[in-house]
Amino acid sequence: MSDSLKTNNILRILKGSFISIIFTLVLIFIFSIILTYTNISESVITPVIIVISAISILIGSSISTMKIKKNGLVNGLFVGLIYMLLIYLISSIINTGFALNTNSIIMILSGIVAGIIGGIVGVNIK
Repeated sequence: MSDSLKTNNILRILKGSFISIIFTLVLIFIFSIILTYTNISESVITPVIIVISAISILIGSSISTMKIKKNGLVNGLFVGLIYMLLIYLISSIINTGFALNTNSIIMILSGIVAGIIGGIVGVNIK
């Protein structure tokens, strides 16, 4: 693989991660408005955040692999990993602690799986 092709793939992976984070911010903003103006229980926050993250990664990795046309699984995996790493670092800084719990592990695994699926879908879009 040539250097320019590697650079292009890296840029697409970073673009996919960025798109995923933007989608997450938009969807969390919408969810926060819904929480504010309805009587939805706060117990749904964690599962909804996990689903929002997975959907965002799926979209970002699909978009980033559409033009690559190969290695969607690997590229999607990297989109999911970069997204999860950034979100984990940001949330750990905000919450002043680097801790892993069951919800964190579920979120990381769902992010990786969503990235892989999105990468496969993106490569196969005609």
